[in-house]
Amino acid sequence: METIIVTGASGDIGSAVALRLAARGVNLALIGHTNAEALQKTAEEATALGSYCRTYAGNLGSEAFVREVFEQIGDEFHRIDGLVHVAGHSVTGLLSDLTIEEWNNLVSANLTSAILCIKHATPAMLTRHSGRILLISSIWGTRGASFEAAYSATKGGLDSLTKAMAKELAPSGISVNALAPGMVDTKMNSHLSESDLEALREEIPAGRIASPEEVAEMVDLLMQAPGYLTGEIIGFNGGWF
Repeated sequence: METIIVTGASGDIGSAVALRLAARGVNLALIGHTNAEALQKTAEEATALGSYCRTYAGNLGSEAFVREVFEQIGDEFHRIDGLVHVAGHSVTGLLSDLTIEEWNNLVSANLTSAILCIKHATPAMLTRHSGRILLISSIWGTRGASFEAAYSATKGGLDSLTKAMAKELAPSGISVNALAPGMVDTKMNSHLSESDLEALREEIPAGRIASPEEVAEMVDLLMQAPGYLTGEIIGFNGGWF
């Protein structure tokens, strides 16, 4: 049975992705970091849907942790068919107020984590000469956002990583794509006021903000797409840009 790793599985999008995949019978290795309770809740719900599910908690910016976890996943599942990398966080504010510690943490969470997960997921995929890797990027990776310069930079790096790794892994039957959502109703955006949200809705041609479940539906479609689809940054933003 297909085994897919989902990182950031304790967050809104990661949890929705896990449950969507579980509903079609995928076995899941769920990785989270800061919210063990939410990670366990996602695992219990995925198991109730019929998925064979295991959880792993730790810092994906640490190669020692990633190496250990992916070895455990290999021992537990004996195969890795796909990786959906959702993990990451944002920092808002003027670049002039950004500390180097904040920058380093953001790069570790958003970019180093992706590189490490790809590095340690691909050996099992290379053995089977097949695999699907999907990175969750952002509309700001290509458009850029004021007051989110550092976040935009890391997501832009994720987009470039996607294109580079797609070229590197295509001869081995492994596809690498990124999904770049626009505004999604998650806790990461909970700092926005109702007036801010209403202004955003007016800007978005679809007239609304996406739900995590819609993002998860798109992720599921892409994880089942023909392998010839690779190296693409796929927008999912209601026509916003």
